[in-house]
Amino acid sequence: MRILYFHQHFSTPKGSTGIRSYEMARRLIYHGHEVTMVCGSYGGAETGLKASFKNGCRKGVVDDIHIIEFDLAYSNSDGFLKRTASFIKFALRSISLVFSEKYDVVFATSTPLTAGIPGIFARWIRGKTFIFEVRDLWPELPKEMGVIKNPLVLGLMSILEWISYRSAHRCIGLSPGIMDGIVKCGVAKSRIALVPNGCDLEIFGKVVESWRPEGVNENDFIAIFTGTHGIANGLDAALHAAKELKKRGRDDIKLVLVGQGKLKHQLQQFVNQEKLDNVIFHPPVDKEALSGLMASADIGMQLLANVPAFYYGTSPNKFFDYISAGLPVLNNYPGWLAGMIKKQQCGFAIPPDDPSAFADALEKASANKDQLMTMGHNARILAEKSFNRQKLADQWVDWVTKEVFHEATI
Repeated sequence: MRILYFHQHFSTPKGSTGIRSYEMARRLIYHGHEVTMVCGSYGGAETGLKASFKNGCRKGVVDDIHIIEFDLAYSNSDGFLKRTASFIKFALRSISLVFSEKYDVVFATSTPLTAGIPGIFARWIRGKTFIFEVRDLWPELPKEMGVIKNPLVLGLMSILEWISYRSAHRCIGLSPGIMDGIVKCGVAKSRIALVPNGCDLEIFGKVVESWRPEGVNENDFIAIFTGTHGIANGLDAALHAAKELKKRGRDDIKLVLVGQGKLKHQLQQFVNQEKLDNVIFHPPVDKEALSGLMASADIGMQLLANVPAFYYGTSPNKFFDYISAGLPVLNNYPGWLAGMIKKQQCGFAIPPDDPSAFADALEKASANKDQLMTMGHNARILAEKSFNRQKLADQWVDWVTKEVFHEATI
């Protein structure tokens, strides 16, 4: 079977961003299918293609995945209008491939929501099977965050959301809240599968040489965050906790923030202003280097802004990376991950917007290394039993291929 796979932010493990689409594509190939991945040029991503762009496009094969990469640069640091233009350009260029490529199934994954547009055309004009994977609920999330306030824009996004979900033969949600959001658009539960992000057990489970960033001493306790430094991530919570730890004289607890994003410069300014030498910023690193850094860390920080839509409506890559590496997790918002952490005893679930509770949890973790080791062990068990990437990928492949044909013929 030939799958035309649309993911604007695709990356191989050589990049510093999520690799769900890479692993899913590889699993499709393992099961004997052919995959053509269509993507843009995402900051922090690495497609593996090295040739120059011709007419705004380059093609090649990387790890048996046929890749079509558009010369559409995108970064989380870009402003709203620039990002919106990139989303629209990618969707419009992708539509042309719907009519020129040979394929049996179109698979599109958000974000952005506009990723579903080529699938809509494939379904209704070419009569092809369309599967839509929803990673975040739009426009619910940007609306609650206050990022998009224009009622016309929100209305148009709601229409696109409804059309995308209803056009798809099957939908995939990455969290329970996303599943509920798809159902609210009138999609039958029988047409939706829950396939959360998975754990790359081989990448984070192998023995690697550990390392620590400059500014972190050998005996320091490391709390690590790996991901985008943007509005949604709420990293000010970590900085205010660092400020509280500084007041307590706990310079031995270091908060290491790895990544890039729109607010990184602003966050660095705050750290400099408050003289928080217990906060260390580090550029993004690839998965192999990240594995070595996590091997030296003591706890992973799963942080988000205090937005109710996040509680059950996200499936963050970093959480699954942490537990893959056997790291306990400190989570600062309620929801399905907080409940899981408590139930599995693999970390700390603290209330949002509470620097004292944040600092208390880090001090408790630092003072109880035996308990922390047990939590880390529990985290790895959770990763292996419930979020093994290959097992989840096999469920995903079955939903994308076998099941969809039954639905398409009804």
